Amino acid sequence: MNQQQEAIGQENLNSKTQGSEAEELKLQSEVEASEQQPIAENIVESLSAELAELKDQHMRLYAEFDNFRKRSLKERSDYLKSAGSDMVVSLLPVLDDFERAIKAASSISDKDPLKEGVNLVYHKLKVILEQKGLKAMTSLEAVFDVDVHEAVTNIPVDNESMKGKVVDELEKGYWFNDKVIRHAKVVVGS
Repeated sequence: MNQQQEAIGQENLNSKTQGSEAEELKLQSEVEASEQQPIAENIVESLSAELAELKDQHMRLYAEFDNFRKRSLKERSDYLKSAGSDMVVSLLPVLDDFERAIKAASSISDKDPLKEGVNLVYHKLKVILEQKGLKAMTSLEAVFDVDVHEAVTNIPVDNESMKGKVVDELEKGYWFNDKVIRHAKVVVGS
């Protein structure tokens, strides 16, 4: 019987050992699960923070690109508006010469074909330039403005109301698409 008692004792010991091992495994898995839960929460928090940062970067890049696109369109529009200004500026002396020729020809009879031809060419050139955006300034008796006038000289005036105003215009000034391309050369009353 001794052997039998030893075998039963051994079985009891084994079953107790297995029971305690099962309890240990259960405790160990609970500990691991409780340790993994904060780790999973940390991963979720870090991923959501990274997602928010990436969304912010995306929005900033989109806004920057949109601003670039708008700025490029505006620059292109401005460039196209002022693209013909060089040509118009080079034609202004021709326009001035036509005006001088018309003024000089005023003493000639009205039926002179040369005078009529000069008038026709002048008006045609003037209409074409106005269609492209050229506009003559009206400076006589206007208040002197440094942004649009260039004072050649000052002369004393008898009339108090003409002080600080343009008395004479030596060379016409012109606007091209609402920008001054040539300042009017004027005489200012003082």
